[in-house]
Amino acid sequence: MQQQQGLTMQTVTDIAKEIVAREGGYVNDPDDPGGATNFGVTIHTMRRLGLDLDADGDVDAADVQRLTRAQAVDIFIRHYFERPLIAELPAGLHATVFDMYVNAGANAVRILQRLLCEMGHSVAVDGALGPQSLKAAHAAYTQAPQAMVDAYGIARRNYYFRIADRRPASRKYARTRAGGKGGWIKRAEDFISAPFHMTTAEFNARVAVWG
Repeated sequence: MQQQQGLTMQTVTDIAKEIVAREGGYVNDPDDPGGATNFGVTIHTMRRLGLDLDADGDVDAADVQRLTRAQAVDIFIRHYFERPLIAELPAGLHATVFDMYVNAGANAVRILQRLLCEMGHSVAVDGALGPQSLKAAHAAYTQAPQAMVDAYGIARRNYYFRIADRRPASRKYARTRAGGKGGWIKRAEDFISAPFHMTTAEFNARVAVWG
């Protein structure tokens, strides 16, 4: 681990291993648009990469089940960290944006770009990290590193709430059956400083409209 301006820096491999652990093993939830998933890697990703792990001529749920943790870590680093240029962001943003990219693809970058626009930077909200977005991210992070990380995490939390507002089938990911914070909200708050976590009362007020 490295320390930079009060933030703990991890290696990309450490971050990827944590993402794999957070995602868990094989699931095939009909309410999840991602379809069959193992360690966070969806069947759609495996088809795009041509990962026919059982060599039967197609990529199906059986191949997803064969995926190993090590393979998932490698996929995440290559295709969700290096390829979309998250590696070029300030190191303090790596963990939160990388984790969100695994969870939501290019929307992770759009969240960052919208945040940068709100902070007064002129960037296109196109889901791609180009020179303009990277320059703005570095400028914003340099001014207030922890505030930037917290702001991104809060924007991510709001993104999840908006999905659940629009799609009732997704509300189970934002609120547990017992009425507490669901996995989406807890995951976002893993990257937000404790003072900015929602209280039980705040959370209940936010989801009250769901019934």
